Amino acid sequence: MSTNSSDHSISRRLAASLLAAAITLSTAAASFAADTIVLRVGDQKGGNRSLLEISGFAKDLPYRIEWSEFPAAAPILEALNAGALDIGYTGDLSFLSVYAVGAPIKAIGGTRSDAKTQAILVRQDSPIKSAADLKGKRLAGTRGGWGQFLIDATLEKANIKLEDATFAPLGPVDAKIALVAGSIDAWAVWEPYVSFATSRDKARVIADGDGLTPTITFIVATDNAIASKRAAVQDLVQRLNRARLWSLDHLGEYAKSTAELTKLPEDVLLSAYTAQRTSPIVIDESVVKEVQEASDRSTRYGILPKTLDVSKAVDRSFSAAAAGSN
Repeated sequence: MSTNSSDHSISRRLAASLLAAAITLSTAAASFAADTIVLRVGDQKGGNRSLLEISGFAKDLPYRIEWSEFPAAAPILEALNAGALDIGYTGDLSFLSVYAVGAPIKAIGGTRSDAKTQAILVRQDSPIKSAADLKGKRLAGTRGGWGQFLIDATLEKANIKLEDATFAPLGPVDAKIALVAGSIDAWAVWEPYVSFATSRDKARVIADGDGLTPTITFIVATDNAIASKRAAVQDLVQRLNRARLWSLDHLGEYAKSTAELTKLPEDVLLSAYTAQRTSPIVIDESVVKEVQEASDRSTRYGILPKTLDVSKAVDRSFSAAAAGSN
């Protein structure tokens, strides 16, 4: 499941080719009734809404977006499951955790970030030097998502039994405080938390997700939205993909804008965006296979309650529709 710069290059070229073949956004208005089609979209501060706006792809929407802001991805998934949203976004494993319990949702698009930007951090003065030193330690991360998976995968790689370390289920804010206070020994997290912790708190990276995790963030839609608002959903996915490609060539501008919204330091965001190199993906067989491998490992780790068929958790027709418009 390794991700390298070549993978990113291939992914970006493939996404760019797909997008170039997609229908022209400016002529899509005929497919919608702007006064009746409303997409209810879940977002986080400094997330997809701001990306669309700063990139210019929020202009001339042939439908209306009703944005709802959430503090994290978990409540976005809860709102999708409850039918209160049409579209949201979340990490691959968090999505699968909710899908596994019967949520009527599908992954319809997404992005990939460099797996090294998922990392396990320790305090600057920690005696822990590598993953081999994690045995017997208290390790914090998000339950059912990237944090827990990275901890378990790192322990397994280091030939440490999962039960020989203590997992502390903490969100990023609480985990950061706990690490600084010394009440946990290590923290598994992602960007921009990694850049903030290493630059401001002088935390050290002792392991990362390279070769262990896909580091995919899925665009997720409800089955009902896919069935009843398909043209609008397709259009929004295309706009998000184009906006993401725009961001790769405007990292400084993107970081400055997001800093103003989130009040996070601009240099931290620029460091995070540069490291992540987040690019749109096409949900194809290779992506399904990669996420399936991560899903199977998650089931073995006890993160997911059962074995899943990832091909049934995704809707590849949005990628196929764009490619077919060539």
